[in-house]
Amino acid sequence: MLIVPFQVGVPQAELDDLRNRLANTRLPDQIPGTSWEYGTERGYLEELLTYWMNEFDWRAQEARINAFDQFTTEIDDVNMHFIHQRSANPDAIPLMIVHGWPGSISEFLDIIPPLVDPAAHGGEIEDAFHVIAPSLPGFGFSGIPEARGYNPERIALMLAALMERLGYESYAIAGGDWGAIINRHLANHYPERLIGLHSNMILAAPPEDEEQRNRATPEELALTGARAAYMQNETGYQAIQGTKPQTLGYGLADSPAGVAAWIVEKFHGWTDMPQGPEGDLDDHFSKDDLLTNISIYWFTGTITSSTRIYYENRNTPAEKPIEYIDVPTGAAIFPAEIYIAPRAWAEAAYDLRHWTVMPRGGHFAALEQPELYLNDLREFFRLLR
Repeated sequence: MLIVPFQVGVPQAELDDLRNRLANTRLPDQIPGTSWEYGTERGYLEELLTYWMNEFDWRAQEARINAFDQFTTEIDDVNMHFIHQRSANPDAIPLMIVHGWPGSISEFLDIIPPLVDPAAHGGEIEDAFHVIAPSLPGFGFSGIPEARGYNPERIALMLAALMERLGYESYAIAGGDWGAIINRHLANHYPERLIGLHSNMILAAPPEDEEQRNRATPEELALTGARAAYMQNETGYQAIQGTKPQTLGYGLADSPAGVAAWIVEKFHGWTDMPQGPEGDLDDHFSKDDLLTNISIYWFTGTITSSTRIYYENRNTPAEKPIEYIDVPTGAAIFPAEIYIAPRAWAEAAYDLRHWTVMPRGGHFAALEQPELYLNDLREFFRLLR
């Protein structure tokens, strides 16, 4: 199958349409004295939308994305988009890094250059990677599946096919959120192809073996419990997207303000910051970074199709259930991640070789804490070179 060079190019008419829609936004009321507890805070959203309409430079962000080598190729009836940035170091490790929801390839734009050319960014040339960053099916610049059943396992097989088409017989994988889930399925199907798996969202249930289950420390169990309790109030979106994503889509597909509110709430709630009015999202992400990601969803019209992965995951069981990941695994544990498993549980689920408890950071680790994330990738894969 053909691999075709790709460049992002949003027509000016779509930029004009976006500004017109933003100028005519009708926002809901908000109860006086409330902040983010009901959802996205109105004052913050008004500020973000005003910036999007008057100051945000999509063309600059478009050029930033187009500075990378991008391609498309058809896999399993979907035109897949991906960045493929090769290092000049012939010994570089091929690394596929996979985003989740509500993220995109934009999460990785700052870390791809130092991964590909570490010597130019204060690192060691021996730490170089060839980086492959796909847009998941139904996300960003990839095509939208026109059939049921594109669950995480099926997407994992598509990504394996992509790496095979690129000529990589052996490679590494990394990611969080759906990227972490998809990568587990990839490792479950093709462990022999993988050099290693790095995850910033380790998924591990309590082990059946009582002795191993009880090896979790009280501090770890307290953190696991605290994150689980916190997420009870943060998973309404999962119920909607896992059951009736199409209904949600009618509102979001027609409203850039709706898309921004739906996405930015997750960045607020899953970031290592106070969740009340004292928390300031601008201290962790620039508006340009937030709006680049949001704009990708808006201009590609993929906010609805991206949510269907929740429905497919819920309604299309995996053909090959995951029991144990027999691939060398490295874990980066950020304190505000939405799920944190104790190390003993992870050791029962993965061939765990590397475990870093981070001093700060949350769910969108590569964007929120790029240096910590980048350095952990390097440290883990040094063990496997």
